[in-house]
Amino acid sequence: MLDHIVRRATVVDGGGGPAYVADVGVHDGRIAFVRAAGRRRAGAGRVGERARTEEDAHGLVLAPGFVDPHTHYDAQLFWDPCAAPSLTHGVTTVVGGNCGFSLAPLHPDDADYTRRMMSRVEGMSLRALEEGAPWTWASFGDYLAALDGRIAVNAGFMAGHCALRRRAMGEQAVGGTPDARQLARMTALLHEALDAGAWGLSTTQSHTHADGDGRPVASRHARPEELLALCRAVGAHEGTQVEAIVSGCLTGFSEAESALLTAMTTAARRPLNWNVLTVDAAAPERVTRQLAVSERARAAGGRVVALTMPVLTPMNMSLGSYCALNLLPGWGGILALPVPERIDRLRDADVRAAMLCGARSPEAGDLRRLTDFGAYVIGDTWSKENDGLTGRTVRDIAAERGTDPFACLVEICAADELRTVLWPTPTDDDPASWELRRRTWAHPDVLLGGSDAGAHLDRMCGAPYPTRFLGDCLRGRRLLPLEQAVRLLTDAPARLFGLRGRGRIAEGHHADLVLFDPERIDAAPASLVHDLPGDGPRLDSRAVGVVSVRVNGVETVRHDVLTGALPGVVLRSGRDTETVDVAG
Repeated sequence: MLDHIVRRATVVDGGGGPAYVADVGVHDGRIAFVRAAGRRRAGAGRVGERARTEEDAHGLVLAPGFVDPHTHYDAQLFWDPCAAPSLTHGVTTVVGGNCGFSLAPLHPDDADYTRRMMSRVEGMSLRALEEGAPWTWASFGDYLAALDGRIAVNAGFMAGHCALRRRAMGEQAVGGTPDARQLARMTALLHEALDAGAWGLSTTQSHTHADGDGRPVASRHARPEELLALCRAVGAHEGTQVEAIVSGCLTGFSEAESALLTAMTTAARRPLNWNVLTVDAAAPERVTRQLAVSERARAAGGRVVALTMPVLTPMNMSLGSYCALNLLPGWGGILALPVPERIDRLRDADVRAAMLCGARSPEAGDLRRLTDFGAYVIGDTWSKENDGLTGRTVRDIAAERGTDPFACLVEICAADELRTVLWPTPTDDDPASWELRRRTWAHPDVLLGGSDAGAHLDRMCGAPYPTRFLGDCLRGRRLLPLEQAVRLLTDAPARLFGLRGRGRIAEGHHADLVLFDPERIDAAPASLVHDLPGDGPRLDSRAVGVVSVRVNGVETVRHDVLTGALPGVVLRSGRDTETVDVAG
């Protein structure tokens, strides 16, 4: 007997072909049959057509579960096995351990350092990290075992270079260069992690990544020979990948960075992905320049893939707590001062002029998109002086007060002792930018993703991008047909990571399925909730139009309500992934 049958669904199977009406049967976690209307498909009779449950999905779309290739759910899964809000938006597989940051391997004495680093670099609540995860593992295999059998989504994890370096070198990991013994130890730790099921190596060389003490994170001190040794280790294991972040991801790749990424993918003989490709019609040459490294890698026998988001994800800012503004040239030192001194410095016209000069310099790279301070929208405020300002633009308020926008913004924030929440207005939400995105998505070395879900929880909510994107394709800009949009969210990432039996609706594949209403599919606006361990805040967004989500055949969501089932699998390289041809 089957476990479940979805009848008369409009099947968009992930392959990019035309949708069709079909019945889909599920048995023992896999798709038992797909029977299109009017004909019988092979396999339909093997387990019969009686089922414990069934539903009529006439008028609804059935798609494969979405795959999010760039998340930071490594800690959150311990207190939230459903990876909120990703699962309710149809994401059935997440990839963690990105940007060089995994939680294993771990020496017991380094747990505090790791928590503080993750709190700083990925904007995670320190209290949630301290109270919500057990921190009882040592090896990468121990970490994976701690999640086995207790998650609702499928999850795979990269081994982070920072953790490997810290475990092999101790405190010397920050600032030091490994000697031969330490490098051998680091490489052995990576082999152990890959044997245990790590998906590959992730690393960062980005100037934006600092640890809890404000120092460059461990992997930023690695020289090319260290990175290439680790990449060669990756290539010795089946079904593995490389993920790398360098400063040029934001500012434009230098010749040295382009050469390094190419050398890394060829040393590993595996695909390398990076995050995130910004597309803006105001600088159309940027896309061509950033994707030149992909052409260079292919010519050398490797593959470099850029992740890019298909939606604009708002991210709030603050002059009172660490955020992207701290990364602007000349801003970090000022925004790190004690609040009273910080306010005094910000009120100095000469200081503001120097800050604006740095913010708009070429060195700011993509962060220059944050520098139209007049277009900022005021969010939450705290003082009586700011009553009535929420929802208004700084430009309008500045015009009323007869001052320049940045000075006005500073005074608003100063009245709140810098706690004011600020929302930048996107500068690239124009028809030309969206048309450039549509063309960019067709590039063979571009993949949709880069949500950062699980990180920066009180500043952004990137997890709902699949439902927002589909809603836009069906009822908004209509940049892509539904079949192509679904392929980019399912089969495309599954193929890049070599996922076995996932990413499509096909007989024998794992039954990761999303059933949704095409007339309604979307994501609600983000709102702040306090449900982290220690009552910490995070931005949440409810799914709209998602009828059901199944993970390995088991229903985990029904009409945006979690069922409580935990059918997710910790996906291990080799067993659950296969090696991807870098020429593919």
